[in-house]
Amino acid sequence: MITRRRFLQGSAALLGTAVSTAIYARYVEPQWVEYVKRPLPIRNLPAHMAGRTLVQLSDLHIGNRFDPGYLINALQKVATMEPDYVVYTGDYVTYDSPEQFDQLRTVMMDAPNGRFGTAAVLGNHDYGRNWFQPEVANEIVNILTERGITVLRNRAHCFAGLQIMGIDDAWGTNFSPVQGLAAIQSEQPTIVLCHNPDVADKPIWQGYQGWILAGHTHGGQVKPPFLPPPMLPVSNERYTAGEFELENGRFLYINRALGSLWPVRFNVRPEVTIFTLERLG
Repeated sequence: MITRRRFLQGSAALLGTAVSTAIYARYVEPQWVEYVKRPLPIRNLPAHMAGRTLVQLSDLHIGNRFDPGYLINALQKVATMEPDYVVYTGDYVTYDSPEQFDQLRTVMMDAPNGRFGTAAVLGNHDYGRNWFQPEVANEIVNILTERGITVLRNRAHCFAGLQIMGIDDAWGTNFSPVQGLAAIQSEQPTIVLCHNPDVADKPIWQGYQGWILAGHTHGGQVKPPFLPPPMLPVSNERYTAGEFELENGRFLYINRALGSLWPVRFNVRPEVTIFTLERLG
């Protein structure tokens, strides 16, 4: 029989657990960055390029919703690693007003560059309100370019032997990947950047075989133990975070995001991904 005393003790314990979880999810995990190390096997990679490092940073979401100090610390830490390549996969700001341009410039003063190249693509939030302000996207491109970051808008560029193709955001006003994918030199070691992983399911790939690096999902930000995240901003809800094998020799990796749309996370720590290039086959 449950006595009144035991009932009150149990209720107090449950309340304490709930309060502790809420504090953790709001003030601890959103800034507890995980540095994930993993291989990146690439077709046609020359022997001399094996072992080079490529860091993926995604979804900074600079704005008025949280203090960017931990972002700056993470960017500074990546810079000390002296990566060979750095790629950014979109959503640099959570846009409310032109104030975000100054905030972005301040944070990006510490943005790391790769020794051999730095590439970026845009995300939906980089297109302003309702993803329909191309002038916002253009200004963000200017700011990134000032920092030596090559923004790939449906085009490919070769960085010291590594071909990187960038697809502009699927929800923005400049999504037009077919021409850029057609221009890929198939004999070159290649990766593709896109913000939204749903792009992997579109009939656009023209025989491309290789890795697609994406962001956008934040891993759901909140994931109950042993259950999938209840909210994901994608059509294909299989695309949460991490690695996925696709059809026709393609692979997808989804970064869990360094920033947050809202500063709440549970069981989905913010991520910096550190890839080591390997020869495939």
